[in-house]
Parts: sequence; C-alpha cells; structure tokens
Amino acid sequence: MARAATTSDAFNAVAEPRRREILNYLALQARPVGEIALRLGLQQPSVSKHLRVLRDVGLVHVRRDGRQMLYRTNAPAIQPLYEWTKTFERFWQHQLSRVKVRAEAKNDLLDKV
Repeated sequence: MARAATTSDAFNAVAEPRRREILNYLALQARPVGEIALRLGLQQPSVSKHLRVLRDVGLVHVRRDGRQMLYRTNAPAIQPLYEWTKTFERFWQHQLSRVKVRAEAKNDLLDKV
C-alpha cells in the first residue's frame, strides 16, 4: 500500500522528525525561517519546505512582519495529535508504575543487607 502524502494530514506531516523539531522550536514564539535554520542546523531551503508542509496541514501559522515571514505553531491544530497519543498514556503510566515497584523492591533488598 502506498504511503499517504505528507501534506494529507497532520499525522503524516509530523512523521518527519525535522518537522517535529521545527514545531517544538516554534511553540514558544514566532520566528523567521533564517533563525529556525540557524538554530536547528538546517539549510534554509529545507526549512522552507518543511514549513510549507506544516502550513499546508494547518500546524503552523505565518504572518508578515515587515520583510520577514514569521512562523508559529498552531496549538489548536495539534490537539488531534495530542488526543491520539493520550490514548497510550495509560500504557506508559502502567510501565512507570512497574518500574517504580521494581526499584522500590530492589531498594528494600539493599536496605536489608
């Protein structure tokens, strides 16, 4: 089965690790392409292409500030991603609980020695 285009939805867009890095970097404030490229160690044309994909699926907003285009994460559009990953939270909570129990049991054994 052919893979869906990265521009088809937010899930496909964030499958690319660089796009997730860009979203994280843009989460706190709007930034221009050049700053994103410099901070993440990427080439400007590559960042522009990733931003285009993120913009096409609605995960980033862009606004003009003079001659610069500023990009920022669109938090409401990320909500479906969050809700989907949240379905797995109980699995991780269960795993963390198991680790805690094992660590405490090991600690109790060491205290008895």
